[in-house]
Amino acid sequence: MKQFLISALSVLVFWSCNSAQTALTPTTPQTPTTSTYWQQHVDYKMAIDMDVNTYQYKGQQTLVYTNNSPDVLNRVYYHLYFNAFQPGSEMDIRSQTIADPDSRVGNRIGKLKPNEIGYIKVNSLKQNGKSLKHETVGTVLEVALAKPIQPGESVTFEMDFDGQVPAQIRRSGRNNKEGVALSMAQWYPKLAEYDFEGWHADPYIGREFHGVWGDFDVKINIDKNYIIGGSGYLQNPNEIGYGYETATVNRPNTDKLTWHFVAPNVHDFTWAADPNYIHDTMQVPNGPMLHFFYKNSLSNEQKERWKKMQPKTVELMHYFSNHIGMYPYKQYSVIQGGDGGMEYAMCTLITGERSYGSLVGVTAHELAHTWFQFLLATNEAKHEWMDEGFTSYISDLAMNEVMNEGKENPNEDSYKGYISLAKSGKEQPLTTYADRYQFNQAYGISAYSKGAVFLAQLGYVIGEEHLKETIKKYFKDFAFKHPTPIDIIRSAEKVSGLELDWYLTDFAQTTNTIDYGVKTIEGNNITLERIGLMPMPIDVTVTYTDGNTEDFYIPLQMMRGEKPTKATLIKDWAWAYPTYTFSTKKEVKSVEIDPKNLMADIKKDNNKK
Repeated sequence: MKQFLISALSVLVFWSCNSAQTALTPTTPQTPTTSTYWQQHVDYKMAIDMDVNTYQYKGQQTLVYTNNSPDVLNRVYYHLYFNAFQPGSEMDIRSQTIADPDSRVGNRIGKLKPNEIGYIKVNSLKQNGKSLKHETVGTVLEVALAKPIQPGESVTFEMDFDGQVPAQIRRSGRNNKEGVALSMAQWYPKLAEYDFEGWHADPYIGREFHGVWGDFDVKINIDKNYIIGGSGYLQNPNEIGYGYETATVNRPNTDKLTWHFVAPNVHDFTWAADPNYIHDTMQVPNGPMLHFFYKNSLSNEQKERWKKMQPKTVELMHYFSNHIGMYPYKQYSVIQGGDGGMEYAMCTLITGERSYGSLVGVTAHELAHTWFQFLLATNEAKHEWMDEGFTSYISDLAMNEVMNEGKENPNEDSYKGYISLAKSGKEQPLTTYADRYQFNQAYGISAYSKGAVFLAQLGYVIGEEHLKETIKKYFKDFAFKHPTPIDIIRSAEKVSGLELDWYLTDFAQTTNTIDYGVKTIEGNNITLERIGLMPMPIDVTVTYTDGNTEDFYIPLQMMRGEKPTKATLIKDWAWAYPTYTFSTKKEVKSVEIDPKNLMADIKKDNNKK
């Protein structure tokens, strides 16, 4: 979502106009590794009427909610995210009390006037036609059901609500710093997720989102001069007089138009609108139609960058589809809007006044999120590192190839960021709830840098080819689901045949660090030492006095196996032993641990002797 990776990782619309173009997505979840897996389902029908002068809108929502859990549900919850943009909200107070607030938020919420705040007000709510009691508590709507929802049962909720779009502060809002009129993210009452851990009715304080998979049918009535982009497929181009594939305009003689979109099998719906959008399209061979929306008020140089970025987006789409899994929808949109870069269903909102490299970089990162979070829909409030980190890992690799960067280790900056945090004394485990980090910077480095190192270093542990297979298996098994940390590890175990629970435990669930050193060299006898608490298998390069070199591989005993390697295989190293001695056939001149720097060793000056 776009916080910054350390100092550097800050680093809609749409669609096909053919209603028959549906996403290449399964209609029901496939069975993952355990046959007891289940997930809830919700189908939304929404219609809103937007007043572009007051930034207020009226909405009607009908949703069908299916309880696929084995539990009886006695209540439900909705997220009312826009309520965060009010003086005194949790987002406001947290921003004013944390040591290093996000500069985009700061104390700005507390200064909003009544006509600038955001809100969603629920006027009425019914369950199968019966009125329900409900209470708005900050950004959460608490709902007492008229009748419990039984396992396997589907119920219909009907809601009437009013909303006001806040001044642009964080992710969504009106009139952002680049003049985009409406960035409409998390703009509707959104049913909270219920899973094997229970309800996730978390307040909106600063981090990101978790949603229920389902189908969206959305109608937006808005001033006829506005162009809309976002999630899903446009259903009525002829009716509104706008051709999405050709960008031709032949508007009816009316003050407002109703744009109708459908988005199948997603867990969110986002849109942006502006009367000044330029709209370009580019077809990905054997893939989706790409849409680009950016302000005509950009300078000629900036508009040229947007043009130049478009074929690179095609290359990026190919890269991610080839290295993770095929993009399953018929469209993807890159839209100028928001406050930096943020991924959504079938689209991203990015700020557009950037250098060419930054424009491609932010697009690469947000597009990669389509796989790592939108299709592999982790709970970002609890496992933000699986979202941001895995995205950072793969987008760094993609940029290295697509932009011909020539980096030996594309994730080098992530290693540096993580190691600096690990040595700072401010690190918290990756199990930390996303809003509970003491420092915003610690969150950013943990989520982006350490999360990226988790995958990059996993390649060191199991072998790069096994990592490539693991990522594809993870996608195949868990796309359109809500994977958790154990799922990526189990995918890696099934591909590699190795025991890897220790890796998840030490690197993600503790702040244990890796520190191995060369202790002594005596003739042809070498002694290594483990100084940090985290275990690792060890790659060692020995240089002999005759000038020749030899690579050795020391397996970690608790892995119960070895990665594929051409190095000389020697005996296992059991973690509890702090030292390890082995002998070579020739006299040794020097020894280096991890010569490729793929292990996140926090003290590298003792790796060579």
